[in-house]
Amino acid sequence: MPDSRSASSDKVLSALREFMQLESASGLLLLAAAALAMLIANSPLTALYDSLLSTTVAVQVGALIINKPLLLWINDGLMAVFFFLIGLEIKREVMEGELSSVSQVVLPAMGAFGGMLVPAGIYVAFNYSDPEALGGWAIPMATDIAFALALLGTFGSRVPTALKVFLLTLAIFDDLAAIVVIALFYSGDLSLLALITSAVALGSALAMNRLGVTRVSAYVLIGVVLWVAVLKSGVHATLAGVLVALCVPMRDTDGGSPLRELEHDLHGPVAFAILPIFAFANAGLSLSGLSIDTVLHPVTMGIVAGLVLGKPLGIMLFVGLAVALRMANLPAKVNWPQLLGISFACGIGFTMSLFIAGLAFEHGGGQYYGGDRLGILLGSVIAAGACYVLLHLSLPAAKITLKNTDQ
Repeated sequence: MPDSRSASSDKVLSALREFMQLESASGLLLLAAAALAMLIANSPLTALYDSLLSTTVAVQVGALIINKPLLLWINDGLMAVFFFLIGLEIKREVMEGELSSVSQVVLPAMGAFGGMLVPAGIYVAFNYSDPEALGGWAIPMATDIAFALALLGTFGSRVPTALKVFLLTLAIFDDLAAIVVIALFYSGDLSLLALITSAVALGSALAMNRLGVTRVSAYVLIGVVLWVAVLKSGVHATLAGVLVALCVPMRDTDGGSPLRELEHDLHGPVAFAILPIFAFANAGLSLSGLSIDTVLHPVTMGIVAGLVLGKPLGIMLFVGLAVALRMANLPAKVNWPQLLGISFACGIGFTMSLFIAGLAFEHGGGQYYGGDRLGILLGSVIAAGACYVLLHLSLPAAKITLKNTDQ
C-alpha cells in the first residue's frame, strides 16, 4: 500500500509541473502579443489601434450605467478575472500549499520584501523632486511569473524543482503586495453608498462560505455584484476578484475542492486569452516621439534601474540576511549563482508593472505614459538577458543520453 504522504507529495509535484508548463506557454504568447502591439503601434495601423482601444463600450441596467473605453474594460474588467485567479492561488497556497508552513515561506518572503523595498527606493531616488512622477514608485516592484517561467522553461530539466518553487512562492508574495499597494495607493475618490453595497456583497459571500455553499456559480454571481460596487466605490475594481476568491470554499462535504477545480478551469482562459489581450492593449508603444531624452528621463531610468538592479539586489540582500541569521537555509540543490539568476528573472515586470503604470499615470493624465512603458520593456528585456546568462553558466550541464540501436 503506497505511503499517503508520498501520494500527497506526488499530487503536489504533478500540479506544480502542470502550472509551470501552462505559465511557460503563456509567457511565449504574452511575448507574441506584446510584439504584435509594438509592430502595429509603429505602422500605418497605429490610428486604428488607438481608435479601437478608445472605443466607448457602455452597459446599462436601469439607472445603473458603466461607460468606459475598451482599454479600461480590459484593465478593470478582464483583469479582475486575473486577480480572481491570483486570489484562488493565494488561498490554496496558504491552506494546503507552499505557504502553509512557516519554514517554507521565510526565505521567499524575505526575498520578496527586499525585491519590493529596494526597487521602490531606487525609483524614488530618481524621481524625488517630481511629485507626479513619484506616483509610479510601485511600478518596478512587480514580477511577471509567466515570462519568468517561460525563461526557465528554456533550460528544461536543468532547473532544480526547489528553484522553481522558490520563484513561484516569491511571486505569490509579490502579487499579494501588489494587491495591497493597489488598494491603499491607487484608489480614487470614495463613494459611501458603493462601499456599503460592496460590504454587503462581500458579507454575503462570506456567509455562503460559512453556511457550506459550494456551488461555484453562486460565488461568481456575487462576484459580479461586488465588482460593479467596487468599480463605483473608487477602490480599484480588480480587488473585487481577490476578495470574492478568498470566499470560495477549499473543500466540500465529499472531500472535493471547488477552489482547485475553479482554479484549474480558469488557468487556460487567463493564460491564453486574458493576459495576451491585456499585453496587446497595453504594450503598444509608439517609438516615433521617443528620443535619448525619453530614455534618460528619471521615470524611465528609475523603472529600468529598479527592475535590473533593485530587484536582484533587494532579493539577494534579504535572502542573504535570512541565511546569515539562520532564519532559513538555501533550497536543496540550489546555489548562490542560481539564486542570483532567479533574482534577475524577478526583474521581468511586464504584466503587473504595465498594470500599475496604467493606474499611476494613464488615469492621472498620461504625462509619463510612454516613458514608463519604455522603462518596463527595457528593464524586463535586460533583466531577462542577465537571468539567461547567469543560469546558463550556473545550472548543471544537460545530460545527453545515447541510445544504441541494432542494425
